[in-house]
Amino acid sequence: TMIQWKESYRLGVDEIDEQHKRLFDIANQAYDLLKNDMLVDKYDRIVSIIEELRDYAVYHFGFEENYMASINYKRRLSHKVVHDEFIAKIKEVDLDNVDENQDQYLTEILDFVVQWIEQHILGTDKLYVSGN
Repeated sequence: TMIQWKESYRLGVDEIDEQHKRLFDIANQAYDLLKNDMLVDKYDRIVSIIEELRDYAVYHFGFEENYMASINYKRRLSHKVVHDEFIAKIKEVDLDNVDENQDQYLTEILDFVVQWIEQHILGTDKLYVSGN
């Protein structure tokens, strides 16, 4: 696996922690696909992973934004902007480019997602559970 759940990622909101673990699972699916040398054409699986990541992120971000509203978190609008930027990045995927450079594109997606997950959970998300 490329990215593993650590206790430092735990926010203490069980449903959100479980959703974050699911995002890790999706990133690890992409990593496993990247490392699969037996599969010559990975295009369909890459598209499937991108779609799953996009759809799950939309679901998770909606849940998280509702949670932030329920606790009257003051920075929820700026937090939502960060979520929207992530979704926009995933939606911008050029599937023709993916098809031509499958492993390279998979690596780029993984780098983006793993960095984003770690920075977002450990930075931005920790703020709303700490009350900042």
